[in-house]
Amino acid sequence: MTRVGFYPGTFDPIHNGHLDIMGRAAKLVDRLVIGVAINAGKGPLFSLDERVAIVEEAIAPLRAKTEVVVQPYEGLTMHFAREMGATLIVRGLRAVADFEFEFQMTAMNQQLDREIETVFFMADPRHQAIASKLVKEIAQLGGEVGKFVSPAVKERLLAKVGRS
Repeated sequence: MTRVGFYPGTFDPIHNGHLDIMGRAAKLVDRLVIGVAINAGKGPLFSLDERVAIVEEAIAPLRAKTEVVVQPYEGLTMHFAREMGATLIVRGLRAVADFEFEFQMTAMNQQLDREIETVFFMADPRHQAIASKLVKEIAQLGGEVGKFVSPAVKERLLAKVGRS
């Protein structure tokens, strides 16, 4: 039986914390589906197509270890996870505030589908402070984002905010 994990997110943009969680999750599954959420409510800086392309590029090294698929999705995460054949949902935790939100989300998700488990990864201490929202703000205000994102993501981000 193929073990399928699902890591959902907006990834606007994908950062080193996301990549760390993806790499660690890839060790647990035969196939990792990275779900790029269509979430207009969050007002993403990058379009869906751009986010999918950026994630595809960023996860290329993971493909040497396991099958990784990048797929846009909208609607309930649990419905999409089931569609993808996932048996677990991967989530990252940076702080207690993340845990409180994720704890509630996991409880609701279990009500929707008890066959899909949620697995939490604690953020690597080097990445605990990283959030896409903050990375975008730093880039927009002229700060250095190179320690938070890959060189390719940095280049795209700076171009997007008019700093190329």
